[in-house]
Parts: sequence; C-alpha cells; structure tokens
Amino acid sequence: MNRALRAATMGVLLLSPVVLGACSAGQVTQTESQVRDKTGAQARVGDILIRQAQLLSPSSGSYERGDDADLQLALVNSGTEDDTLVGVDGEGFGSVEIENATSGTATSSASRGSAQEIEIPAGSAVFVGDDDADATITLTDLDEGLTVGQYLEVTLTFEKAGEVTLPISVANPSGGEHGEAFDFHEEEGAEAG
Repeated sequence: MNRALRAATMGVLLLSPVVLGACSAGQVTQTESQVRDKTGAQARVGDILIRQAQLLSPSSGSYERGDDADLQLALVNSGTEDDTLVGVDGEGFGSVEIENATSGTATSSASRGSAQEIEIPAGSAVFVGDDDADATITLTDLDEGLTVGQYLEVTLTFEKAGEVTLPISVANPSGGEHGEAFDFHEEEGAEAG
C-alpha cells in the first residue's frame, strides 16, 4: 500500500467519529419526545422478579409531607411453588396499607412488619397499583415531601424467596407533557423590537 493511500485511510478513520457525532448535534432529536418503555426499579430475589417498581406520579406534581403514596410494580413468580409477599418496610413513611382486589380485603399496619400479604402463584404475575391491579400498596404519612426522581428505600419480604431492598422513585407524570424548548439562538437579554 502506498503512503498516500495509507494517509487517506488514516484520515478517514480519525475523522469518522467527529463527522458521525455531528449528526446528533441538533437541538431537536427524534428521541426527545419518546418515553422509555422500562421504568422503575428492578430486582430478583429467589424465584421472584420485581419489575417497574415506582411510586405513582402525584396529581399535584409532588408529594407533600404527610401525603400517602401508592406503589406500582409487577411481582413475577418464575418458580414452581407459590410465594407470598409478607411484608413491606422502609424509612420515610409511617405505615403500609395493602388491599387485595380479588378478596377486597385491606390490611393496615401502624408498625411496619406486621402480617400483610399478597399471594403470588407459581408461574404467574401479580400487578400492584395500576388500573387493572390485583392489589394496591400504599405508603402512608410520608416523612418528607417528594418530587419526580426522588426515591424511598423500600424492603419487600417474601415468605420463601427472602427480602430485597429497592430504591423506589417517584414516577414521571404521564401524558408526555414537556416544557417549552429553550431557544439557543436567541441572545440573552435581547428584546424583539
């Protein structure tokens, strides 16, 4: 290979990342308005998979001190034996209320760690907190206000699988509303005349 061809090849290889990187340098991108399909904390303990664990977005935009916050998550039992969620514990809230949609029963706990249960049959999933939920879990009397992205450390205890602690954050509001885009071309302090 001659020197000129070698130099041209090296030039192309060195400049390619710069040229290709410039393709995404614009202010408006295709992905700006897309919402990530997987949100919330995820974990595995024994045969139990926890997916999309998050605190539902508050209607006012943030939770105030003393508010209640509903959990939203999926509990998937990948094993061959039934298991049961027997406890929800953590810092930053006063107590936990669990209501099973199938039985219509609610259990409340003034002190964390008492008998509160959600059955998770083998080879199936239980959905908590959404519109067609099998159950609801409410963390009552928050110690402090919370906004989108802030989280509480919550420990879920299962009868057979054991326990797992997750950082469960406040979900983004639904609807995909975005604020007004910042105009980088407009000079600061300039007034339209």
